[in-house]
Amino acid sequence: MIRKLPRWVLAGGALLAFVAGIVNATGFLGVQHQGITHLTGTTTLLGIAMGEGDLAHTLHFAALIGAFVAGCMASGMIVQDATLKLGRRYGVVLTMEAVLLAVAVPLLGAGDVTGEYLASAACGLQNAMASTYSGAVLRTTHFSGTLTDLGIFLGHWLRGVPVDPRRVRLLSSLVLSFLVGAFVGARLFHAFSYAALYVPASMTGVVGVGYTIYRQFGLKNT
Repeated sequence: MIRKLPRWVLAGGALLAFVAGIVNATGFLGVQHQGITHLTGTTTLLGIAMGEGDLAHTLHFAALIGAFVAGCMASGMIVQDATLKLGRRYGVVLTMEAVLLAVAVPLLGAGDVTGEYLASAACGLQNAMASTYSGAVLRTTHFSGTLTDLGIFLGHWLRGVPVDPRRVRLLSSLVLSFLVGAFVGARLFHAFSYAALYVPASMTGVVGVGYTIYRQFGLKNT
């Protein structure tokens, strides 16, 4: 049970899910009409390419998966813990994500697949940054598991089994924020094409630098 849900957890999770929604909408509308923030579809496409003997696409999708995993590895090396806790080096990860997304924009605009790999690595960084909070599994780039948990909670509620309302609120906010981000991402992409990714890059960059400053000075004074 989540005994207390700090505002920074709810706000931070919602912000990251919103960012992921923008990135994924950009991927579906521009990058071969495929998602960037999660690997289920990409892994399926990899299997299809392998089954059809398409070497070029096999290598491409394998590289996308590898880039995402590389981002997760980098996040694990930097943060060094999967449990969300204020004070860890999240600012470094967010700043790296911002740089990767920003660099990906001109590459994607030029049709360079390297941009896709950088965006995928950025999503891996974000998704691995905060995996759990007080027993709740947190994913900010894909939501099959989150929606599964919400469905289970609804089933428990219908049967009269106690449900933690704070956990439901947290998971629901992640899904809603991702949805809003996808909506905003679609509007941005139609207006600015791949430059839409500058928006999530700016958001994660500002938050990353701000958090780093807070971690260096604010936490020491509390």
